[in-house]
Amino acid sequence: MSRFGVSPGKEQELLNRMEQVGLREDDLDESFVRSGGKGGQKVNKTSSCVQLKHRPSGLEVKMQQERSQALNRFFARRRLCELLEEELLGKDSPEALRREKLRKQKARRKRRGTSGGEETPGTD
Repeated sequence: MSRFGVSPGKEQELLNRMEQVGLREDDLDESFVRSGGKGGQKVNKTSSCVQLKHRPSGLEVKMQQERSQALNRFFARRRLCELLEEELLGKDSPEALRREKLRKQKARRKRRGTSGGEETPGTD
């Protein structure tokens, strides 16, 4: 059984990613707070929201995506990896590359949509 309630493959992928960016469990301060919002009484009674602080960089992540504390621990670590990658790699980080790809797609669609020879209503 996984410590984060995910498949062993996903957990191993996360651990490899943490190792690549130099994120160690010893450098993390983890605390649990009560969630708010969706989830009904369950989130109001249990401390399922995970708050992680990476001491060396000062980055802090608060995750309450799921009702499960174990899943939120997984998502918080994954988000912290993303932030560290962005800080270390800048434009070459996977998240930055994904955003750039989306920006180019939108620009391409916009050009295609406006120059398609469409007539404007009201001009005869």
